[in-house]
Amino acid sequence: MADLRINFAGIESPNPFWLASAPPTNSGYQVQRAFEAGWGGAVWKTLGDPILNVSSRFAAVSFNGQKVAGFNNIELITDRPLEVNLKEIYETKKKFPNHAIIASLMVDPKQEKWHEIVKRVEDVGVDGLELNFGCPHGMAERGMGSASGQVPELVEKQTYWVKEVAQTPVIVKLTPNITDITVTAEAAVQGGADAISMINTINSLAGVDIDTWNTIPHVAGKGSHGGYCGPAVKPIALNMVAECARNSRINVPISGIGGISNWKDTVEYLLMGASGVQVCTAAMHHGFRIVEDMIEGLSNYLDEKGIDTIDGIVGKSVPRYSDWGNLDLNYKIVARINTDVCINCNKCHIACEDTSHQCIDMLKDENGKGYLKVDEDNCVGCNLCSIVCPVDGAIDMVELPNEQPPMTWNERQAVIGSIQSSKVDVGK
Repeated sequence: MADLRINFAGIESPNPFWLASAPPTNSGYQVQRAFEAGWGGAVWKTLGDPILNVSSRFAAVSFNGQKVAGFNNIELITDRPLEVNLKEIYETKKKFPNHAIIASLMVDPKQEKWHEIVKRVEDVGVDGLELNFGCPHGMAERGMGSASGQVPELVEKQTYWVKEVAQTPVIVKLTPNITDITVTAEAAVQGGADAISMINTINSLAGVDIDTWNTIPHVAGKGSHGGYCGPAVKPIALNMVAECARNSRINVPISGIGGISNWKDTVEYLLMGASGVQVCTAAMHHGFRIVEDMIEGLSNYLDEKGIDTIDGIVGKSVPRYSDWGNLDLNYKIVARINTDVCINCNKCHIACEDTSHQCIDMLKDENGKGYLKVDEDNCVGCNLCSIVCPVDGAIDMVELPNEQPPMTWNERQAVIGSIQSSKVDVGK
């Protein structure tokens, strides 16, 4: 059986599954229930100066019959006194010494404020700190959260302040509400971060009630932008993790966050460079016991691959992730329809005819029975037909032999530039 234990930036954990800083980690009661269910660690709901929350706070986006495809919240950091949280952290760590407890922190961007809270939190025995530079609502309007996380200089400076006094590993949680997350990730590393975590929630409005015209959610008829998370954000988060993982200047472990709902999602994050994951929405949707399936699924996957530890898959797909200009322009795949499986719903034909490259023909055999066939000479291998097809195995995307040697856009441009330079030299 595979060993699921991890050492994340010096933080030991029985498995890579941590609860993210959020409502599920609001109290000692909850975190202890989570550890009993099997979670390897928990990032305590963000601690800071007392705040007041509003009612209501949550909203969800459903799609095509799937509940909670996306989740939105306008809740702020903990509204429980710091002293109460610290007492419960101490009690929880004493009861579960082998599980990771990380304190999420957010205070005003002042050196003395960071020094004070770090010392108080570390006194109760946390295994690490996570600096919340990601929350996009409420706290950001006060100069904290993503307001700090969007400014590389502030990320670096505040990380440095924490590292001046911290005795435990420091993780910096980054905001996705920025043009290039690698810029702030580099700033965190320059400030001394031992690790980074991403992503925090994305600025969003869940919806509008078309009968009342109120936003969803609303507070006494008024709404606010909130933070978006859940399965819908996974592609965005996965890309940001990958961008940081392939950046040689960001040479610290990454904790992957965003839409992780099962063990397969976890494997994707690990392959793209994360050394561990954090989960929130899935736990809120299904409860703490979902971690049992995650642990079993990941363990079975590693066993089937003949891999002994988590480290055996971390980052293995990163070398395969590059820029568009490095892709082979001469690589070609085409669609092939398996007529014995196809149910002739014509969705592929409609999609291709209306919105792609008009290369699926509607034909009839000698008995007058209709069937579909791809014109492979004109097929560009866009995958659209296989994506809209409702029947597994009805359409295969087939790789064709390369008639020409590989050639990327960057290589092509380099050759063109070389030819143009030669012409200039000849002209001289």
